[in-house]
Amino acid sequence: MDLTTYRQSDLERERVHELLEMVPHDSETALDVGARDGFISIRLSELVPEITALDLTTPNITHPSITTVAGDATALPFPDNHFDLVLCSEVLEHIPRPGLDAACLEIARVTRKYALIGVPFNQDTRVARTTCIACGAKNPPWGHVNTFVERDLLRLFSTMQPLRTGFVGLNFDQTNFVSTILNDWAGNPWGTYEQDEPCVACGAKLVAPKVRSFSSRVLSRLAYTINRAQRAIQPGRPNWIHVLFIKSNGQEGT
Repeated sequence: MDLTTYRQSDLERERVHELLEMVPHDSETALDVGARDGFISIRLSELVPEITALDLTTPNITHPSITTVAGDATALPFPDNHFDLVLCSEVLEHIPRPGLDAACLEIARVTRKYALIGVPFNQDTRVARTTCIACGAKNPPWGHVNTFVERDLLRLFSTMQPLRTGFVGLNFDQTNFVSTILNDWAGNPWGTYEQDEPCVACGAKLVAPKVRSFSSRVLSRLAYTINRAQRAIQPGRPNWIHVLFIKSNGQEGT
């Protein structure tokens, strides 16, 4: 995925703006978990004096207020109560269990005060899924192996208290059992093959079908027609949910 183009989209601008609006003003230090290109880390540095940007490989960020670190969200290389704020956005949906539970416990462990979490809201991961040509596995779009509603985040961060919840965007991307099966039979030609994430089953790069058979075209067109009719009557839902948590009394670092 072209991150530069993605960062310039209206939806992404809205998501980042709403996320940063929830940053507590008394934060002096912050950890950005899953910093990637550093876009959010740099924006966060306008609000928080000291930022640590972490990703699986050391982020390529040059900024006087940002320290870059390689690390895994499931085993953060920091002591307890080390940061005023831990921000983790667009990350948890990618972490398979039991790593997801471990990552949430780690976030709660290393923050002194706050955790700000952002994930897609109630995503239908049957929409735009892919088929791996190497092993045939069906993959969720963008490697999103987890889906979330508010109660899921409250459970994952049950040792903390929610302070504020926000919803961003409007999404009508939903499908149904029949269209899902039809697209599977068609080879899922409209999946997110431009994603960086590999196949969740075998680790191979996901590649779009180069040639589509007549039956593939017919099946995928039928699936599209059914989904279009469904969209005319279904309600939309938010694209993302953001939740700001605070450590319970007695848990904050001194």
